[in-house]
Amino acid sequence: MHQRADFITLATADLDAARAFYAAGLGWSPLLDVPGEILFFQVGHGLVLGLFEASAFDADLGGPGSPPAVSGVTLSQNAASAAEVDVTVERMHAAGGVVVKPPQNAAFGGYHAHVADPNGVVWEIAFNPGWSVEADGTVRLQPVE
Repeated sequence: MHQRADFITLATADLDAARAFYAAGLGWSPLLDVPGEILFFQVGHGLVLGLFEASAFDADLGGPGSPPAVSGVTLSQNAASAAEVDVTVERMHAAGGVVVKPPQNAAFGGYHAHVADPNGVVWEIAFNPGWSVEADGTVRLQPVE
């Protein structure tokens, strides 16, 4: 099996709130939007984030249905600078996000913050000077002195 993920799909209690946050608030362009069911955004080279209405998510799994909860998961976006972290966090907050951890220096040597979307999905927005992406898409992580 190839070492990759093509889709990250999260059960979402309020798909309309997710749409307002990502599409209207952050200006992301949906790859596919099926109202009342699922919303897809291309978030990287060959990578799609799906926000699946919770009852449709449960039906797809064939499960009994349970309240959606995302726990122990953080989606991250790397910024080009500390200033870009600040601007992105402000924009996420204005779009209905909840600032969980305000922008600050990070233990890894960079600068970061955490913001929860309206459904509780936590995003880390970070400037990490030890992070780089090669032309072929390979990620390099180097310790910051």
